[in-house]
Amino acid sequence: MQPISSAVHIMHTDPIMTVGLRAVLADQPGLRVTTHLDQPEAQRVARVLVGDYDTGVALARQPGGIAPPWVLVVTQFDKEWEVRLAMDAGVAGYLLQSCSPDELVHAVGQLMRGQRYLSESMSRSVADSLTRESLTGRETDVLQLLAQGCCNKSIARKLGIGVGTVKTHVKGVMSKLDATARTHAVVVATQRGLIRPGASAGIQVG
Repeated sequence: MQPISSAVHIMHTDPIMTVGLRAVLADQPGLRVTTHLDQPEAQRVARVLVGDYDTGVALARQPGGIAPPWVLVVTQFDKEWEVRLAMDAGVAGYLLQSCSPDELVHAVGQLMRGQRYLSESMSRSVADSLTRESLTGRETDVLQLLAQGCCNKSIARKLGIGVGTVKTHVKGVMSKLDATARTHAVVVATQRGLIRPGASAGIQVG
């Protein structure tokens, strides 16, 4: 079934957010707005899907991709790694729940036109971060373990790699974060939201 170009379907798990999002968007001329609460089947013909973080990322990751429709996430999550994860998954728009009604309408309009949108309150800092060289997956693993207070030998044992390799990764982390010491790297990473609170590093052998 072909998407209806003006259709927006809201799939936010927070009922209050769902009602609020619909109230704002339903006032816009030319938009057909539905929600999963009253018309779950309308997802199939929507041009834009609006959801919470987990729902949006899951939709964007569906096999074959979803374009159209395009996915707009409306969330309170504002950490760099959270935004990166969502955008890498294929989310086309990212808004904070504190956004204004006007910004919500503008974001939906951008997605309707096939353009991406990032919350005004985050775009400058995230855009700046995207211009910096990203940490590799292994560097992120090492950084997470550094944040847990692990020494090089402990990191090597947990990740199944040599101590020399750990030192190389630590050096790479410090260089990319412009850090002067291991503890400084952890502080910078925490400030930028690169370390997931309470998460353990992904253990990969080799």
